[in-house]
This record gives sequence, structure tokens and C-alpha cells, in this order.
Amino acid sequence: MGAWGVAVHVTESARTTPPDGDATDGSAVQLVGLRKTFTGGDQSVQAVDGVDLTIGKGEFFSLLGPSGSGKTTVLRMIAGFETPTAGAILLEGKDVTQSPPYDRNVNTVFQDYALFPHMTVLENVEYGLKVKGVSRGERRQRALEMLDKVHLGDFGRRKPHQLSGGQRQRVALARALVNKPKVLLLDEPLGALDLKLREEMQVELKSLQQDVGITFIFVTHDQGEALSMSDRIAVFNQGRMEQVGTPREIYENPSTAFVAGFVGTSNILSEDLSERVLGVRAVHSVRPERIRIVSGTVPADDVSVEGTVEDIQYLGSDCRVRIAIDNSNRLLASVLSNGLAGLAIGDTIRLAWPRHAAFTVAHTKHQQGGHE
Repeated sequence: MGAWGVAVHVTESARTTPPDGDATDGSAVQLVGLRKTFTGGDQSVQAVDGVDLTIGKGEFFSLLGPSGSGKTTVLRMIAGFETPTAGAILLEGKDVTQSPPYDRNVNTVFQDYALFPHMTVLENVEYGLKVKGVSRGERRQRALEMLDKVHLGDFGRRKPHQLSGGQRQRVALARALVNKPKVLLLDEPLGALDLKLREEMQVELKSLQQDVGITFIFVTHDQGEALSMSDRIAVFNQGRMEQVGTPREIYENPSTAFVAGFVGTSNILSEDLSERVLGVRAVHSVRPERIRIVSGTVPADDVSVEGTVEDIQYLGSDCRVRIAIDNSNRLLASVLSNGLAGLAIGDTIRLAWPRHAAFTVAHTKHQQGGHE
């Protein structure tokens, strides 16, 4: 089926079954029925609710979702900082559900870097090897090699306060990777950086992951970050996974209205509007960039609808136009700025898009039958 096909499915690689104790081919991490409930007094919060997931060796895998969606709690359970209320965690086939963090071959990079301020850059990178009892000569060599990989080979004698935010982030990465973990966990590591530096670090981080070949599990609330860096993404909402897939699958074939709205911008067509425009009574979604402002004959494979311009937002090379279809339905169209000459608020216009650009979505998995 084409990328814009109406039918929505999750790739086979995203479907999981409880393992029998042996590592599945290429599996780095397996989560089976994972749940976490936080209790305090008479109240309890279901932070993670029945997550089943397999992450392959060497994948750059992102856990994406808004604040409070459960993604960071999942990461902390993989790291061993939180103990699951139910379910199992397997690293390369070994059940580590009850193992302490130091017995798991994983390392974590945090947003605040957690560098030792009194140590030099080189000493920070060496620290984990020193704790493990690696000889001075070997740990010095490995630390220097890793600093070269993160382009800080000449910064070994500096202290953390003498570095920029991006440089401190590289030191944190080097310190985690020098231990050669099977899995590197990254908890919103770029969140403290400004936009330009964050975009530069996204490119460097992906390049570094491909260079070292280690499985990266990356937590973020930034949709663009996840789409640009990941091999696959799990979208979280209210403690559960809404969808798992490649960036293209997540963006072009969102399986729920939540995913369609959270990952990028999408127009949700009500059942009534879908029936009127598409002839099908179901909730549909269409991306703003697929909608065109047309005059004259509409191609046979397109659908169209008329509406009134409510707002025009100038974004540089393109504009975001909001159109009222009726009292309860509004659509956003993303069109090139040079194609809007003469368009004004209050104008009646016709919109069109390819029929196959609209995809069916459910409201959310939580509204489709509760707990699985």
C-alpha cells in the first residue's frame, strides 16, 4: 500500500510477543507487559500501563510523547532506577527486571549532563572505567579515543565550566560510551541547548550512533527531533503506546487522532465532514501540506470542499491558512506564500486534496476498549 493509503497498520517489527527467555534475533531490549504504578497515601497513578516492545540491536529508537506520558518512566525502568509494578525487562534475552542498575550493561545520559565539576574532561570520561578497575594506561587510551570521536580531543585538560553547553553534552556522551554499553539511554539530552545548537547536535548524535553501532534509546517530547533522528519511534500518551513505527509511518499513517495531532500538524475530519467530502463515515485526517487552494476544475482523483478564510499566518516561504468549512469544522492549509496574491480574510475559496491523502484514525487507543 502506498505511503498515503487509507488503511493504517503497524509494522511487523513493532509487534511483540512474550519471549521464552532466549534473545530474539537482533533484539537488544524487550519490554513485556510493563506497568508502573506510583502510590502515595490514598492515591495511585498508573504511569506506564501495559507496554510491549522490542528494540533491535543497533537501532536509534525514540520514545516520544508529551510531559507525563510515561516515556521517561519506561527509560528509568530499563536503566534500573525504577522497579516495574508488573511485567518484564530483557536485555539481549536476559531478564534484568529485578537487577540493580550496576548489573545492567546500559548507561544513561541526562539532560543536566551530571559531570563532576572538580575533574578535568579527561578524568570525567575515565571515571566509569576507573570504578570498574580498568588499568590506568587502558582507561587513558580509551578515554582519549572516545574524546576524539566526539571532537573534543584537545579539551581533555579543561574543566566542565570552561566548556559550552554543546561541549559538555559531548563529554557526557563520551563518558557513557567509553564503557561500551550494550544500550545507551538518553533522557532528553538536548533539551537544555538553544535551537541552533540542538539542531547541530541532532546531526552529530545520529552520526555518532552510526559510528559506534550501539543501540540508542532516546526520550524526547520534540516531534521534529524524533522524526529526524530515529530508525523507529514509539509514541506515548497517558502511559500507553499509541503507535510504533518508522518516522515515515508515524507521520504519514498515524493510527490515532492523538498521533496525527501530536506528530506534526494534522486536520481531523469529523465523521459528518468525512461522509460529506469522502463519502465514508469515519474520522479521517489530512496533513495541511496536502491541501491546495484551487480554482476551476478539480481533478477526478481529488476531493474538494468550500470554505471561508479565517486567518492567514505568514511563515516565510509558505503560509498557514485557516478555513472555516462550517460552524464546527475548520481546516488548515499550508501553501506557498507566492501563491496567495490577493487572498484575504473573509474570501470564499475551494480546497482540494488527493482522496488517498486522507487516512482513517481512531480517537485514541484508550477510547477503544481500555486496557489490553
